[in-house]
Amino acid sequence: MPEATTLRTLSDPGHAGPASRLSRLAPVHWLALIFLVAALGFAAVAWATGNGFYLRLATEALIFAGLAMSVDLLLGYTGLLSLGQALYFGLGAYVSALVLRDVAPSFWLAMAAALLAGGMAGLIGGVIANRVKGVYFALITFGLAQVAAKTVYNTRALGASDGLIGIPQIRVGFGPVSLDTADPLSFFLLVLGLTVTAYAGLSYLMDAPFGRTLAAIRANEKRVPFLGFNAWRYKLAVYVLAACVAALAGALYPMLRGFVSPELMFFETSGNAVITVIVGGVGTLVGPVMGSLLLTALRSVVGSWTEHHLIVVGVIFMLSVIFLRKGLVGALLARLSRRGEAGRTAP
Repeated sequence: MPEATTLRTLSDPGHAGPASRLSRLAPVHWLALIFLVAALGFAAVAWATGNGFYLRLATEALIFAGLAMSVDLLLGYTGLLSLGQALYFGLGAYVSALVLRDVAPSFWLAMAAALLAGGMAGLIGGVIANRVKGVYFALITFGLAQVAAKTVYNTRALGASDGLIGIPQIRVGFGPVSLDTADPLSFFLLVLGLTVTAYAGLSYLMDAPFGRTLAAIRANEKRVPFLGFNAWRYKLAVYVLAACVAALAGALYPMLRGFVSPELMFFETSGNAVITVIVGGVGTLVGPVMGSLLLTALRSVVGSWTEHHLIVVGVIFMLSVIFLRKGLVGALLARLSRRGEAGRTAP
């Protein structure tokens, strides 16, 4: 039965040889390496010219890239469309802001608190959302985010509609070395390092048996139990993982901007993350990172000309859906794959 064989291959990494896995993933990692080199080059140029604005803008793009990667875990690897991922991003931002302002100006404490809060909220939200499938899953996640956003919006202790302000600048210690979040270059390099680490860790996990099982669920969830896997538990696990990634990304936001607002939980934030994933490339992880940088730059440039920059983003989204269904990175990988096959078959 070819379908069963396909599912076994997806769920068992040993069924596909190491060479085939390496050849399939290597182009993605090469693109990630090129991105890293380009980002370091950009940082060097920005530092040499003393342009802190673009460093801050690029840092913000990397932070929202973390949110986009969490969406890609659900949409690209499991086939689950979440329209409420901003819930966990905003939760991480608020928890981080409260810890930094009211508890202790500690980077590691803020990140740990955001991770714990994101994991607990993701567990609760995952149990609720995974009771349904398809479009109902998307609607449930949308509803959860809307409830949380309105609750924060109307809670005076959390700043209500004004949000939380006065988040202090901190120093991030790495043993004898420390980085100042007030320095644009230092904070950019810190966020870049965290983004690369998240990409590497998630890529490894998605190529492990856990990720293969998620791919099997995306391909045909009804057949997964016959392979000995509990699909519901795996969907819950990846939902919690995505919530933790989004919360950690959100925890960096108040360190950059010095404030947080309920808008971080609004649907616009979740919608932008989904657009970023689709434009960059679904199921690639590096695609959402590049998509976030592209869309953030476009919003900044076009926004300086007109307040209707969302029209441009909408047009790019529609063009991507119509002509680049695999996104920019997906289309590039497909082209590289065709060239590789042509080279192997050439006499």
